[in-house]
Amino acid sequence: MQTPNENYELVIIGGGPIGIACALEAEKKGISYVILEKGCLVNSLYHYPTNMTFFSTSEKLELNNIPFISNNPKPEKREALEYYRRITVANKINIHLFEKVTAVEPNIDSGHIVKTTKSEYHTSKVIIATGFYDIPNYLGVPGEDLPKVSHYYNDPHYYATQKTIVVGASNSAVDAALEIYRKGGDVTMIVRKPEIGERVKYWVRPDIVNRIEEGSIKAYFNAGIKEIRTKEVVIDTDEGEVSIPNDFALLLTGYRPNFGFLQDIGIHLSEDGRKIPEYDPETMETNIPGIYLAGVICGGTETHKWFIENSRVHAKMIMNDIGK
Repeated sequence: MQTPNENYELVIIGGGPIGIACALEAEKKGISYVILEKGCLVNSLYHYPTNMTFFSTSEKLELNNIPFISNNPKPEKREALEYYRRITVANKINIHLFEKVTAVEPNIDSGHIVKTTKSEYHTSKVIIATGFYDIPNYLGVPGEDLPKVSHYYNDPHYYATQKTIVVGASNSAVDAALEIYRKGGDVTMIVRKPEIGERVKYWVRPDIVNRIEEGSIKAYFNAGIKEIRTKEVVIDTDEGEVSIPNDFALLLTGYRPNFGFLQDIGIHLSEDGRKIPEYDPETMETNIPGIYLAGVICGGTETHKWFIENSRVHAKMIMNDIGK
Protein backbone atom coordinates (compact mmCIF):
# COMPACT_ATOMS: atom_id res chain seq x y z
CA MET A 1 0.00 0.00 0.00
CA GLN A 2 1.29 3.44 -0.92
CA THR A 3 2.29 5.90 1.78
CA PRO A 4 0.54 9.30 1.68
CA ASN A 5 2.65 12.38 0.98
CA GLU A 6 5.30 10.65 -1.10
CA ASN A 7 8.17 12.86 -2.24
CA TYR A 8 9.82 12.82 -5.66
CA GLU A 9 11.80 15.38 -7.61
CA LEU A 10 9.58 14.67 -10.60
CA VAL A 11 6.06 13.35 -11.17
CA ILE A 12 5.20 12.21 -14.70
CA ILE A 13 1.48 12.09 -15.46
CA GLY A 14 0.78 9.53 -18.17
CA GLY A 15 2.31 6.09 -18.70
CA GLY A 16 2.38 6.04 -22.49
CA PRO A 17 5.49 5.88 -24.69
CA ILE A 18 6.36 9.55 -24.08
CA GLY A 19 5.87 9.24 -20.32
CA ILE A 20 8.19 6.22 -20.37
CA ALA A 21 10.71 8.18 -22.47
CA CYS A 22 10.69 10.93 -19.82
CA ALA A 23 11.31 8.35 -17.09
CA LEU A 24 14.29 6.89 -18.96
CA GLU A 25 15.82 10.35 -19.32
CA ALA A 26 15.17 11.10 -15.63
CA GLU A 27 17.09 7.97 -14.66
CA LYS A 28 20.06 9.12 -16.74
CA LYS A 29 20.06 12.41 -14.81
CA GLY A 30 19.67 10.70 -11.44
CA ILE A 31 16.34 12.42 -10.85
CA SER A 32 13.90 10.64 -8.55
CA TYR A 33 10.57 10.22 -10.28
CA VAL A 34 7.31 8.32 -10.45
CA ILE A 35 4.92 7.82 -13.37
CA LEU A 36 1.22 7.99 -12.53
CA GLU A 37 -1.07 6.25 -15.01
CA LYS A 38 -4.85 6.05 -14.62
CA GLY A 39 -5.09 2.77 -16.55
CA CYS A 40 -2.82 -0.02 -17.67
CA LEU A 41 0.66 0.43 -19.11
CA VAL A 42 0.50 2.45 -22.37
CA ASN A 43 -3.24 2.65 -21.73
CA SER A 44 -4.24 4.54 -24.88
CA LEU A 45 -2.28 2.19 -27.10
CA TYR A 46 -3.90 -0.78 -25.36
CA HIS A 47 -7.33 0.56 -26.33
CA TYR A 48 -6.44 1.03 -30.00
CA PRO A 49 -8.19 -1.35 -32.45
CA THR A 50 -7.05 -4.97 -32.18
CA ASN A 51 -5.66 -5.19 -35.71
CA MET A 52 -4.12 -1.72 -35.87
CA THR A 53 -0.91 -1.24 -37.85
CA PHE A 54 1.20 1.84 -37.13
CA PHE A 55 1.79 4.46 -39.80
CA SER A 56 5.42 4.69 -38.66
CA THR A 57 8.17 2.16 -39.10
CA SER A 58 9.46 0.48 -35.94
CA GLU A 59 12.69 2.47 -35.61
CA LYS A 60 10.68 5.69 -35.35
CA LEU A 61 8.83 4.30 -32.34
CA GLU A 62 12.01 3.35 -30.47
CA LEU A 63 12.87 4.84 -27.10
CA ASN A 64 16.35 5.44 -25.73
CA ASN A 65 17.95 3.73 -28.77
CA ILE A 66 16.49 0.39 -27.64
CA PRO A 67 15.83 -1.60 -30.87
CA PHE A 68 12.21 -2.30 -31.77
CA ILE A 69 12.20 -5.52 -33.78
CA SER A 70 9.05 -6.05 -35.83
CA ASN A 71 8.00 -8.83 -38.20
CA ASN A 72 6.92 -6.22 -40.74
CA PRO A 73 8.20 -2.76 -41.74
CA LYS A 74 5.25 -1.21 -39.94
CA PRO A 75 4.63 -2.82 -36.54
CA GLU A 76 1.28 -3.96 -35.21
CA LYS A 77 -0.37 -2.99 -31.94
CA ARG A 78 0.54 -6.27 -30.19
CA GLU A 79 4.22 -5.79 -31.09
CA ALA A 80 4.21 -2.26 -29.70
CA LEU A 81 2.60 -3.42 -26.45
CA GLU A 82 5.31 -6.05 -26.09
CA TYR A 83 8.07 -3.52 -26.85
CA TYR A 84 7.00 -0.88 -24.33
CA ARG A 85 6.22 -3.52 -21.70
CA ARG A 86 9.71 -5.03 -22.01
CA ILE A 87 11.33 -1.60 -21.73
CA THR A 88 9.33 -0.83 -18.60
CA VAL A 89 10.09 -4.14 -16.91
CA ALA A 90 13.75 -4.40 -17.95
CA ASN A 91 14.52 -0.87 -16.78
CA LYS A 92 12.49 -1.21 -13.58
CA ILE A 93 10.56 1.95 -14.43
CA ASN A 94 8.87 3.36 -11.31
CA ILE A 95 5.28 3.45 -12.46
CA HIS A 96 2.02 3.35 -10.51
CA LEU A 97 -0.75 1.93 -12.70
CA PHE A 98 -4.51 2.34 -12.23
CA GLU A 99 -3.94 5.52 -10.24
CA LYS A 100 -5.72 8.55 -11.67
CA VAL A 101 -4.44 12.07 -11.04
CA THR A 102 -7.28 14.24 -9.78
CA ALA A 103 -5.49 17.56 -9.18
CA VAL A 104 -2.17 19.35 -9.41
CA GLU A 105 -1.92 22.19 -6.89
CA PRO A 106 0.81 24.60 -5.80
CA ASN A 107 2.60 23.63 -2.59
CA ILE A 108 2.64 26.35 0.08
CA ASP A 109 6.37 25.80 0.64
CA SER A 110 7.56 25.14 -2.92
CA GLY A 111 6.82 22.97 -5.93
CA HIS A 112 3.56 21.14 -6.44
CA ILE A 113 1.18 18.68 -4.81
CA VAL A 114 -0.15 15.98 -7.12
CA LYS A 115 -3.31 14.36 -5.80
CA THR A 116 -4.55 10.99 -7.05
CA THR A 117 -7.26 8.46 -6.32
CA LYS A 118 -4.77 6.57 -4.11
CA SER A 119 -2.22 8.97 -2.67
CA GLU A 120 -0.67 12.44 -2.63
CA TYR A 121 2.76 13.39 -4.00
CA HIS A 122 4.99 16.37 -3.24
CA THR A 123 7.30 17.27 -6.08
CA SER A 124 9.26 20.17 -7.53
CA LYS A 125 8.57 19.30 -11.19
CA VAL A 126 5.64 17.83 -13.09
CA ILE A 127 5.45 16.51 -16.66
CA ILE A 128 2.03 16.12 -18.25
CA ALA A 129 2.14 13.48 -20.99
CA THR A 130 -1.48 12.40 -21.04
CA GLY A 131 -2.15 12.26 -24.78
CA PHE A 132 -5.63 12.80 -26.24
CA TYR A 133 -7.44 9.49 -26.64
CA ASP A 134 -9.76 9.68 -23.63
CA ILE A 135 -12.36 12.25 -24.73
CA PRO A 136 -14.20 11.78 -28.06
CA ASN A 137 -15.29 14.68 -30.22
CA TYR A 138 -19.03 14.30 -29.66
CA LEU A 139 -21.41 15.24 -32.47
CA GLY A 140 -24.16 16.47 -30.15
CA VAL A 141 -26.97 14.91 -32.17
CA PRO A 142 -30.13 13.22 -30.86
CA GLY A 143 -29.57 9.52 -30.17
CA GLU A 144 -25.81 9.77 -29.68
CA ASP A 145 -26.27 8.17 -26.26
CA LEU A 146 -28.03 5.05 -27.57
CA PRO A 147 -26.40 1.68 -26.67
CA LYS A 148 -25.70 0.93 -30.33
CA VAL A 149 -23.46 4.00 -30.64
CA SER A 150 -19.72 3.92 -29.93
CA HIS A 151 -16.90 6.44 -30.34
CA TYR A 152 -14.30 3.67 -30.18
CA TYR A 153 -13.68 0.70 -32.47
CA ASN A 154 -11.99 -2.51 -31.41
CA ASP A 155 -12.67 -5.70 -33.39
CA PRO A 156 -14.57 -6.23 -36.68
CA HIS A 157 -16.09 -9.59 -35.66
CA TYR A 158 -18.59 -7.78 -33.44
CA TYR A 159 -20.18 -6.14 -36.50
CA ALA A 160 -20.36 -9.20 -38.79
CA THR A 161 -23.66 -9.36 -40.78
CA GLN A 162 -24.79 -6.07 -39.18
CA LYS A 163 -25.66 -2.78 -40.84
CA THR A 164 -23.02 -0.42 -39.51
CA ILE A 165 -22.42 3.23 -40.27
CA VAL A 166 -18.92 4.63 -39.83
CA VAL A 167 -18.77 8.40 -39.41
CA GLY A 168 -15.47 10.02 -40.35
CA ALA A 169 -12.77 9.64 -42.97
CA SER A 170 -9.58 9.50 -40.91
CA ASN A 171 -7.28 6.48 -40.56
CA SER A 172 -9.36 5.00 -37.75
CA ALA A 173 -12.63 5.34 -39.68
CA VAL A 174 -11.18 3.91 -42.89
CA ASP A 175 -9.56 0.96 -41.10
CA ALA A 176 -12.83 0.18 -39.31
CA ALA A 177 -14.87 0.36 -42.53
CA LEU A 178 -12.52 -1.95 -44.44
CA GLU A 179 -12.17 -4.49 -41.63
CA ILE A 180 -15.92 -4.70 -40.93
CA TYR A 181 -16.66 -5.06 -44.65
CA ARG A 182 -14.16 -7.93 -44.91
CA LYS A 183 -15.77 -9.69 -41.95
CA GLY A 184 -19.16 -9.67 -43.63
CA GLY A 185 -20.56 -6.41 -42.34
CA ASP A 186 -22.80 -4.06 -44.34
CA VAL A 187 -20.87 -0.78 -44.12
CA THR A 188 -21.93 2.77 -44.92
CA MET A 189 -19.52 5.68 -44.43
CA ILE A 190 -20.73 9.20 -43.61
CA VAL A 191 -18.06 11.72 -44.58
CA ARG A 192 -18.29 15.43 -43.86
CA LYS A 193 -15.82 16.34 -46.64
CA PRO A 194 -16.09 15.70 -50.41
CA GLU A 195 -13.57 12.82 -50.37
CA ILE A 196 -11.52 10.48 -48.19
CA GLY A 197 -8.89 12.50 -46.30
CA GLU A 198 -5.43 12.90 -47.78
CA ARG A 199 -3.82 12.01 -44.43
CA VAL A 200 -5.15 8.46 -44.61
CA LYS A 201 -2.30 5.92 -44.77
CA TYR A 202 -1.01 5.93 -48.34
CA TRP A 203 -1.22 2.14 -48.71
CA VAL A 204 -4.82 2.08 -47.39
CA ARG A 205 -6.37 5.03 -49.21
CA PRO A 206 -6.54 3.35 -52.67
CA ASP A 207 -8.22 0.34 -51.06
CA ILE A 208 -11.05 2.34 -49.49
CA VAL A 209 -11.50 4.49 -52.61
CA ASN A 210 -11.79 1.38 -54.78
CA ARG A 211 -14.22 -0.34 -52.41
CA ILE A 212 -16.45 2.74 -52.46
CA GLU A 213 -16.26 3.09 -56.25
CA GLU A 214 -17.24 -0.56 -56.79
CA GLY A 215 -20.10 -0.26 -54.26
CA SER A 216 -18.78 -2.78 -51.72
CA ILE A 217 -18.80 0.00 -49.14
CA LYS A 218 -21.45 2.68 -49.47
CA ALA A 219 -20.47 6.27 -48.80
CA TYR A 220 -22.20 9.64 -48.48
CA PHE A 221 -19.87 12.61 -48.94
CA ASN A 222 -20.59 16.20 -47.89
CA ALA A 223 -22.94 14.60 -45.38
CA GLY A 224 -23.58 14.66 -41.65
CA ILE A 225 -25.62 12.88 -39.01
CA LYS A 226 -28.92 14.53 -38.14
CA GLU A 227 -30.37 11.91 -35.77
CA ILE A 228 -29.62 8.38 -34.60
CA ARG A 229 -32.61 6.16 -33.96
CA THR A 230 -32.95 2.58 -32.71
CA LYS A 231 -33.29 1.03 -36.19
CA GLU A 232 -32.11 3.80 -38.50
CA VAL A 233 -29.88 6.82 -38.88
CA VAL A 234 -31.02 10.06 -40.48
CA ILE A 235 -28.40 12.06 -42.37
CA ASP A 236 -28.28 15.39 -44.19
CA THR A 237 -26.81 15.24 -47.71
CA ASP A 238 -26.48 17.57 -50.70
CA GLU A 239 -29.63 15.96 -52.06
CA GLY A 240 -31.63 16.28 -48.87
CA GLU A 241 -32.44 14.12 -45.88
CA VAL A 242 -31.77 10.37 -46.14
CA SER A 243 -32.82 7.60 -43.74
CA ILE A 244 -30.51 4.57 -43.54
CA PRO A 245 -31.50 1.24 -41.88
CA ASN A 246 -28.94 0.66 -39.14
CA ASP A 247 -27.85 -1.69 -36.35
CA PHE A 248 -24.68 0.01 -35.10
CA ALA A 249 -23.12 3.47 -35.37
CA LEU A 250 -19.37 4.04 -35.04
CA LEU A 251 -18.73 7.77 -34.62
CA LEU A 252 -14.98 7.90 -35.27
CA THR A 253 -14.71 11.67 -35.41
CA GLY A 254 -11.51 12.01 -33.43
CA TYR A 255 -10.54 12.75 -29.85
CA ARG A 256 -9.19 15.65 -27.83
CA PRO A 257 -6.98 16.25 -24.80
CA ASN A 258 -8.49 16.93 -21.39
CA PHE A 259 -8.44 20.72 -21.65
CA GLY A 260 -10.33 21.10 -18.39
CA PHE A 261 -7.52 19.37 -16.52
CA LEU A 262 -4.94 21.76 -18.01
CA GLN A 263 -7.07 24.81 -17.22
CA ASP A 264 -7.67 23.67 -13.65
CA ILE A 265 -3.90 23.60 -13.18
CA GLY A 266 -3.67 27.14 -14.58
CA ILE A 267 -2.11 26.39 -17.97
CA HIS A 268 -3.15 28.96 -20.57
CA LEU A 269 -4.80 27.75 -23.80
CA SER A 270 -4.84 29.70 -27.05
CA GLU A 271 -8.13 31.47 -27.77
CA ASP A 272 -8.10 30.87 -31.53
CA GLY A 273 -10.11 27.66 -31.32
CA ARG A 274 -7.06 25.40 -31.43
CA LYS A 275 -6.62 25.49 -27.63
CA ILE A 276 -2.87 25.06 -27.89
CA PRO A 277 -1.33 25.10 -24.38
CA GLU A 278 1.21 27.77 -23.58
CA TYR A 279 4.75 26.37 -23.31
CA ASP A 280 8.33 27.26 -24.13
CA PRO A 281 9.28 25.33 -27.30
CA GLU A 282 12.91 25.17 -26.12
CA THR A 283 12.21 23.65 -22.69
CA MET A 284 8.55 22.50 -22.90
CA GLU A 285 7.83 24.38 -19.65
CA THR A 286 4.34 25.87 -19.43
CA ASN A 287 3.33 29.25 -18.03
CA ILE A 288 3.26 27.50 -14.63
CA PRO A 289 6.91 27.25 -13.45
CA GLY A 290 7.97 23.66 -12.94
CA ILE A 291 5.15 22.13 -15.00
CA TYR A 292 6.06 20.75 -18.43
CA LEU A 293 4.21 19.23 -21.38
CA ALA A 294 5.34 16.29 -23.52
CA GLY A 295 3.83 14.53 -26.49
CA VAL A 296 0.61 15.02 -28.42
CA ILE A 297 -1.02 17.13 -25.71
CA CYS A 298 1.16 20.03 -26.92
CA GLY A 299 -0.94 20.33 -30.09
CA GLY A 300 -4.27 21.26 -28.55
CA THR A 301 -7.04 20.29 -30.96
CA GLU A 302 -4.45 19.72 -33.69
CA THR A 303 -3.86 16.15 -32.55
CA HIS A 304 -2.34 15.15 -35.90
CA LYS A 305 0.79 17.28 -35.40
CA TRP A 306 2.53 15.32 -32.65
CA PHE A 307 3.26 11.60 -32.68
CA ILE A 308 5.62 9.26 -30.84
CA GLU A 309 8.30 9.70 -33.48
CA ASN A 310 8.47 13.50 -33.42
CA SER A 311 7.76 14.08 -29.71
CA ARG A 312 10.28 11.64 -28.23
CA VAL A 313 12.68 14.58 -28.18
CA HIS A 314 10.52 16.34 -25.59
CA ALA A 315 11.91 14.01 -22.92
CA LYS A 316 15.51 15.15 -23.44
CA MET A 317 14.51 18.80 -23.77
CA ILE A 318 12.68 18.70 -20.45
CA MET A 319 15.42 16.82 -18.60
CA ASN A 320 18.06 19.17 -19.92
CA ASP A 321 16.08 22.03 -18.38
CA ILE A 322 15.32 20.26 -15.10
CA GLY A 323 18.88 19.04 -14.69
CA LYS A 324 20.51 22.43 -15.22
